[in-house]
Amino acid sequence: MTGYPKYRPRRMRKTEGLRKLVREARFSLDQLIMPCFIKEGHGIKEEIGSMPGQYRFSIDRFLCELEEFEALGLEHILLFGIPDEKDTQASGAPDPDGVIQRAIREIKKRFPRFTVITDVCLCEYMSHGHCGVVEGEQVMNDATLPLLARTALSHARAGVDVVAPSDMMDGRIGAIRTVLDEHGFSDLPILSYAAKYASSLYGPFRDAAQSGPQFGDRKSYQMDPANVDEALREIELDLQEGADLIMVKPALPYLDVIRAAREKFKIPLLAYHVSGEYAMVKAAHQLGYLDERKVIPEILTSIIRAGANAILTYAAKEVTRWAKEAASHPEARSAKGPLPWFRDPSLRSG
Repeated sequence: MTGYPKYRPRRMRKTEGLRKLVREARFSLDQLIMPCFIKEGHGIKEEIGSMPGQYRFSIDRFLCELEEFEALGLEHILLFGIPDEKDTQASGAPDPDGVIQRAIREIKKRFPRFTVITDVCLCEYMSHGHCGVVEGEQVMNDATLPLLARTALSHARAGVDVVAPSDMMDGRIGAIRTVLDEHGFSDLPILSYAAKYASSLYGPFRDAAQSGPQFGDRKSYQMDPANVDEALREIELDLQEGADLIMVKPALPYLDVIRAAREKFKIPLLAYHVSGEYAMVKAAHQLGYLDERKVIPEILTSIIRAGANAILTYAAKEVTRWAKEAASHPEARSAKGPLPWFRDPSLRSG
């Protein structure tokens, strides 16, 4: 009989075994990084209203949380600090006894296996909520660089594994690299928020970190969402200044930027699945419109498929738990279970 196709793509979709055999985008739990919020105080675990399932922790309660992370096999964390007091010079950011510096020391003492990455930004510590030193209502680029460098150095001295400047000041990577090298931390990697867009998807984070700007917005230093070529220039500049890893933020609306960066730069590339992306899925799940156990894996797969080597996501703990459940219970293949790639041996914890 003629007129029928000789090549039928559906042949390789017939069974789960065949689908797994030819699956193109794969990733392991080792590629997930969990962002966490640490605040001053004791015995604190307070839920963040705009981010269901996410909390602000005091250091002591966060150490308990890490015990659960360790049991799940989740090993990579990104820390954001929330101080009790803020001022116009972000005095708490480089303080050797600040909340993040103390957290680093306690984590490395109790959980040396964890990869501890710290956000090096000033917005959480500034009373005006901007990411740099302000004069009038203008964020001053060059005046901010020494403060960022001192903050990164204080994290290095506390024992951090990676510093991650997220401020988007021009020249910050070079300033931080110079100070770290001068003080004996030439081996400390820098993860640059190289292509950080002025996105409307950061709202829940600003609620979580209590860091919304008190005037204006951040469009004068974060990137215009319309630009891709500019992102590649930003990445190239940061690499020239000494960045070891780069990040695109947010992730899902900027998959084309992730792909363009992957094709041009053969270096470790991370993507941040940000608070708004996470919160939208959570809200739709609560309303019964979507199944988060299916949607979140699909989103993360798309980010890896676009070219990311690792993903920062608030869903990291949940995804890791789902993977562990699926590995322990093969019956998780039901319609309500997670996507099939959770059952791949490379995704099992432990």
